[in-house]
Amino acid sequence: MIDTARPTPRAASAPPRRIPTPPAEPLEVAARRRRRAGRRRAAVTDLLGVLAWASAAFAVALWLASPGSHSVSGIGGVLTDAGIVAGLVATDLVLVMLVLAARVPLIDRVFGQDNAIAVHRSLGEPVLYLLLAHGVLLTLGYGASSGTGPIAETVQLFSTPDMPLAYLALGLFVAVVVSSLVAVRRRLPYEAWHVVHLLSYAAVLVALPHMLSVGSVLGQGTWQRVYWIAAYVVALGLVVVHRFVLPVVVSLRHRIRVVAVEPIAPGVVSIHLAGRDLDRLGARGGQYGVWRFWSARTWWHAHPVSFSAVPGRDRARITVRDLGAGSARLGRIRPGTAVSLEGPYGLFTSRARTAPYLALVASGIGITPVRALLEDTDLRPGEATVLLRGTDADQQYLWQETAELAAATGSALFAMVGHRARSQESWMTEDDLRRGVTLRSVFPRLLESDLYVCGPREWSDLVVREARLAGVPEHQIHQERFAS
Repeated sequence: MIDTARPTPRAASAPPRRIPTPPAEPLEVAARRRRRAGRRRAAVTDLLGVLAWASAAFAVALWLASPGSHSVSGIGGVLTDAGIVAGLVATDLVLVMLVLAARVPLIDRVFGQDNAIAVHRSLGEPVLYLLLAHGVLLTLGYGASSGTGPIAETVQLFSTPDMPLAYLALGLFVAVVVSSLVAVRRRLPYEAWHVVHLLSYAAVLVALPHMLSVGSVLGQGTWQRVYWIAAYVVALGLVVVHRFVLPVVVSLRHRIRVVAVEPIAPGVVSIHLAGRDLDRLGARGGQYGVWRFWSARTWWHAHPVSFSAVPGRDRARITVRDLGAGSARLGRIRPGTAVSLEGPYGLFTSRARTAPYLALVASGIGITPVRALLEDTDLRPGEATVLLRGTDADQQYLWQETAELAAATGSALFAMVGHRARSQESWMTEDDLRRGVTLRSVFPRLLESDLYVCGPREWSDLVVREARLAGVPEHQIHQERFAS
């Protein structure tokens, strides 16, 4: 049930940093400033979406404007041209997907890496259908034009130079998309799923030769050829720079090492890190990094984990729950182990605020970004309200630290302990549901608040659903979903 009592500490923890003096700027003035910044971010986000689809339209327009590159004659010509358009749009969207997954800082700042990956995933099935349509329509179109059947035409195409690579690329894309389906992904170990996804880069590369050599669509000396080569260079270049080169530079510059592994609850550890000038990482409370621990059993597995405290000059901390074989190994990491980092990433920070008040809701290991966000935000007394939820006493990770931060900032703190209600679908306990507890009763200024929610996916979705039904504007809802 909901209780305003401070949580009992589960383990000794690093003390929270000193809270800065609250700014003199009035709440309403600060809220107007944040709303203006939010509108600017929304405008840039919309622009990025428009540019993504405009690039596909531009690719088709280039093809339509190229003299002699297409001609519709009979059913064969119609099918062939339709297949070419499907292929152009699919290839362009594949490159857009690569850019969205490249962890480009500009995209993260204005769009959020989680949102970018959500769009990346949403494009997977349409791209697959377009690629399949590309292959089927071209086969039927060529066959109709030459008077051969689909099977004979497929054999003929397969014997054409570079076409076996095209079929290989299609097979790789099918494997990537199928492995991304929720039902399949839950059955695959993370390592296997990650290896399959790395094949998407191979698929993009092996598809390029047939684009440049087969047919006249991207013939020598055409603007289309220039466009596609430039698009490939930009997309793959961003992936190489931001996924491989920059993490190496960051890791060498900051020389991050594990200094201690602290158990704080069954299956949960805080990993204390040391390094050089870690405050210059630019990490904000609520952000996460992609961590790789260079030990014999963990070097091949990257872990997206939130900072559980704002990094200092030479110290940082993450808190990890055992959610599988990979994360379980982190509890046995030895001090001195070298660590590399991609990031920090994420918009789950005070920079995303647009409203005068702050409502923080966390469940389970979702406490980590919420605790860091609270530490990193300048607050007046009464400006923030925090609700922590755990199934039992063993799930009260970092609650004592959060309570101390709340007390230091004059923030209200509530605790909800117990199993979720069984009588109906709800994010609350049975007792709280029976007593009529709602988000509005916990957060009286809910409609004037930015709501930050972090916890297991199903639970956090229910919290957000109630917030939307209560009338909280979409731009005031900030959600970070963790695995259960």
